[in-house]
Amino acid sequence: MAIEYIDSSTLKKMFVSGAKHLESKKAYVDKLNVFPVPDGDTGTNMSLTILSAAKEVSNSNYNNMKEVAGAISSGSLRGARGNSGVILSQLLRGFSKVIAEHDKIDTLILAKSFQKGVETAYRAVMKPKEGTILTVARETAERAAMLAIDSNDIEFVIRESINYAKEVLEKTPDMLDVLKQAGVVDAGGQGLLYIFEGAFMSLQAGEELDFDVVTDIDTDDEVDNSNLAKIPTEDIKFGYCTEFIINVNNPDTTEEDSLVFRSYLETIGDSIVVAGYDDIIKVHVHTNDPGLAIQKALELGELVNMKIDNMRQQHTSKVISEQDDSSVQNNKDVSEEPRKEVGFVAVSIGDGLKDIFKSLGVDYIIQGGQTMNPSTEDVLNAIKQVNADNVFVLPNNKNIILAAKQASELCEDKNVIVIPSKSIPQGISAMISYEHENSVDDNITNMEDSMTDVSTGQLTFAVRDTSIDEKEIKEGDILGIGNDKILAVEKELDTAAKELVEQLVDDDSELVIIYYGEEVDENVADDFGKYIEEKFEDCDVEVHYGGQPLYYYILSVE
Repeated sequence: MAIEYIDSSTLKKMFVSGAKHLESKKAYVDKLNVFPVPDGDTGTNMSLTILSAAKEVSNSNYNNMKEVAGAISSGSLRGARGNSGVILSQLLRGFSKVIAEHDKIDTLILAKSFQKGVETAYRAVMKPKEGTILTVARETAERAAMLAIDSNDIEFVIRESINYAKEVLEKTPDMLDVLKQAGVVDAGGQGLLYIFEGAFMSLQAGEELDFDVVTDIDTDDEVDNSNLAKIPTEDIKFGYCTEFIINVNNPDTTEEDSLVFRSYLETIGDSIVVAGYDDIIKVHVHTNDPGLAIQKALELGELVNMKIDNMRQQHTSKVISEQDDSSVQNNKDVSEEPRKEVGFVAVSIGDGLKDIFKSLGVDYIIQGGQTMNPSTEDVLNAIKQVNADNVFVLPNNKNIILAAKQASELCEDKNVIVIPSKSIPQGISAMISYEHENSVDDNITNMEDSMTDVSTGQLTFAVRDTSIDEKEIKEGDILGIGNDKILAVEKELDTAAKELVEQLVDDDSELVIIYYGEEVDENVADDFGKYIEEKFEDCDVEVHYGGQPLYYYILSVE
């Protein structure tokens, strides 16, 4: 008998099963990445993204389609990591917008939701490439739309759409030369296919399927108040930290209503966050009269997850322990400082690089980068910790830029500027070029211009056999990567390092900076620096401890 619709209960099972299926296959998806370097890769990023949403769906007692859709959208949006994760979150965001308007999903609604997801994802990417997850998603949506015209059988439409998705995925190497050279299909497209397959198997089985994976991803989105105990009581203007969620129950409520509510809160308090996720509005405010905030909020809907803390009493009665999280360690407490005009957040890893960014004026370091791409929520939480009107964010990795931009869109109480730094050297150059006497706009221009003069080199090792740009690479080979291309493949680090720097330095180069990693001896790094000085007499050379894992050297050539 044909399955003619999917209800909210079935969708929950399908979505969580799709997430689990991808989690069980993420190692394989990681191996499809073209560059064989030891980074947090496509499969890992996509899996962490969708598991964030899956936990929000499965751990909540949602009993209608609109609430399930809200969980899928907000969970994936906050949990998005890397370019592939952000694109996936946008696919899910568009998908959720459509299904939220219906109690049940038939074939036509399913096809429309797929198409909306594709439209949303394409808008999020500045220069979409064919042969990627976007291509697989778009062509699958188009096939589903054709099938839905003639069939009301959900199972048939999904099965045939998945079969077509497999055909499209197999053609991705013909669309991108780099895939053909490496002999792989697109990793993001493969990850999306695994989600489809897991969801479809759940639909057929009529239950949530367990693929023996761990889904304990922490997606707690509460505002962190751990530093409030350190604020002198005389400096606390508004004594009650008030938080709650509004479940909007009026379908006629608009974004304008949220803005009016926010404006009202500004008359009774500060530290205001009013963040809307479809029919859910998250609220945080410091005020002397929580009752006024609550009374006004009740005009918009039902209140849940209410929390009111007396910050003055909190200060005198206890000291809240510092947060123990590897992504936010070793950051100074900025909440006790006066609010300033400009602050900075940077993504980096390694004690030496952290100290360098701190010395240049960065307020908050997000632990991550090549080895782990922080999520949208990680970036958003970091922005919240910087007590400034304008916050510059330096992703320092091309795979983190989209997540940083997504976080900037979610932040409502600060002007967030994402400087699209693609590497640590670009981020350091941008910070050096910042001038306090200049306006924000002038500094944006100066920081972005400074990055164009920087070439980045990196030395790491291959984690698998592959072929790129006619270079045969074996697992364990030392790779010299320059400006997103593999320029050197050698058996020894010293040989690869010399070959890389000789390709990066030209007649216009004036400065070479070496940041050596945690596995490199200081004397070895100094010897490398002396080699560059002797080889390129017109270049100044600096050697600094970076302490970064997995990457022996990071080179900056200006």
